[in-house]
Amino acid sequence: MRWDQLFDDLEAQLAGEDARERDAEVADRTRRERALLDVHTRLLANVALPGVCLRLNGRVVTGTLVDVGPDWVLVATGPQRPVLVALAAVRGVTGLGPGARTPSVVAKRFGMGAALRAVSRDRAVVELADLDGHTATGTIDVVGADHLELAEHASDEVRRTANVTGRVLMPFWSLGSVRRIH
Repeated sequence: MRWDQLFDDLEAQLAGEDARERDAEVADRTRRERALLDVHTRLLANVALPGVCLRLNGRVVTGTLVDVGPDWVLVATGPQRPVLVALAAVRGVTGLGPGARTPSVVAKRFGMGAALRAVSRDRAVVELADLDGHTATGTIDVVGADHLELAEHASDEVRRTANVTGRVLMPFWSLGSVRRIH
């Protein structure tokens, strides 16, 4: 009888040690997998999620994630009011669900320049905000490799030569957000 209890106790100890080793290995693998995730993959898993808040310098953009690129995120803040936010301008994100999604090869290459060219093609009146929160209103005329040029004009006017009050060249690295006004 005593031998049976001894062997049962040793088996229980061995089983407990095996379970602890397995739990430690699972935890270690989980940490390694999470270490490979970037902001892009975390945001991609939350596309179509409402109530996501992006904290920028001095302001918050809240809405539904519409799309995510390697260096930008598009947020629907209201009907016909999408805001293109440079990921470099994001200081924090709240309202995300769990998970991650790997982007396609095409999505990885669809950077800020491509997103801005789509806005420029629409000839929409936009409000640009830089990383410090300074804004300019007008129409994007040119999207270069690492910058854009905005023809400044009043938000209630169309882009005509007579309405242009100035031009702003903004490097992508200083861009905070682009909000469509019309």
